[in-house]
Amino acid sequence: MIAPGICAALLLTVWAASPARAQDFNAAAPNAAGQTPAFANQTRAPVLSDGVQLNREVIVDGLEHPWGMDQLPDGSWLVTERPGRMRRISPEGSMSDPIAGLPRVDARGQGGLLDVLVGDDFSQTRRVWWSYAEPRGNGETGTAVATGLLSEDGSTLSAVEVIFQQQPSWPSTLHYGARLVFGPRGALFVTTGERSRPRPRQLAQDVSTHLGKVLRIDPRGGAADGNPEIAGGLPEIWSYGHRNIQSAALGPRGALWTVEHGPRGGDELNRPQPGLNYGWPIITYGEGYNGRPIGAGLTARDGMEQPIYYWDPVIAPSGMAFYSGAMFPGWEGSILIGGLAGQALVRLELEGTRVRGEARYLQGEGRVRDVDIARDGAVMILTDASNGQLLRLTPAR
Repeated sequence: MIAPGICAALLLTVWAASPARAQDFNAAAPNAAGQTPAFANQTRAPVLSDGVQLNREVIVDGLEHPWGMDQLPDGSWLVTERPGRMRRISPEGSMSDPIAGLPRVDARGQGGLLDVLVGDDFSQTRRVWWSYAEPRGNGETGTAVATGLLSEDGSTLSAVEVIFQQQPSWPSTLHYGARLVFGPRGALFVTTGERSRPRPRQLAQDVSTHLGKVLRIDPRGGAADGNPEIAGGLPEIWSYGHRNIQSAALGPRGALWTVEHGPRGGDELNRPQPGLNYGWPIITYGEGYNGRPIGAGLTARDGMEQPIYYWDPVIAPSGMAFYSGAMFPGWEGSILIGGLAGQALVRLELEGTRVRGEARYLQGEGRVRDVDIARDGAVMILTDASNGQLLRLTPAR
């Protein structure tokens, strides 16, 4: 264990950060020139300049490419690191040794140990869930989800069970998706990627596979009750036609919202509905990394859903939370999203299920991998770096 006093002395330093900058980030030229949004404010919504200034408090640094986090009842945080470590971090910045008992992960490329989630009944059950890139042999991998019991001292996970294994496996180290969200009736949403390569990406449209899907499973394994019936589809599937979902959260009314990575252009905010097709790779507001159209270059087709919002150029989304709390009253109901390539905390104001404005904070100050809301209303973010940080954001006074 790192001594709490040393951590506090070294790390609990506060910097004042600038407010959402007034410059128009919408002025950047799109990658996929010539594409037209389907409705007003589907992209490049008005820039919000709310004057909010942020204090950044470094709770801990020295994390190696942290990916996911969730708060425990005592106020501490479980945080994952992609190389395969999970740690417990106290509110004062004391960081535990790696928690024992995790299964082996494949940490190549975009893989490794990914999201982590605890339930509302953790105090009684000690149960934790996590997602990871599972090695399958012969260089193949797949997204997996496991659950186990965290010891009272927070040092060990026991009774570990793998409750989901994405099929098929693929010799790719890209696009695992892997956000975990509990639904309003206790089912577990799992997001997956389509493994990026030209062949497996087509399987986002194949409902006999788990690639490029939102899945809804029982927290102890198997499909959850109440999933849509899709002809020829696997029973775990909630929605399909997704690229790589690394942002997911429940909205104030209990609906799941997601943000997925586009190619060059075309990051998408969606509110996935049961049994519906979100179009990838047939439709997209983006283009290939080679500058050529994806497929026929379509942005719409009958039977395929339009995104609520999209970005071109991309923000490269990861992590997501709906704000609710007393610290930022003007943000109530806003969506907060981490930007990797965008190197920002992105805030979207909603009007119903439409975006009416966008703001960005901490621009250019690091890759934001995950976003969560502490119980006191502070915004917590993880920065993705070899020396990654857990930061606490509060309003500057």
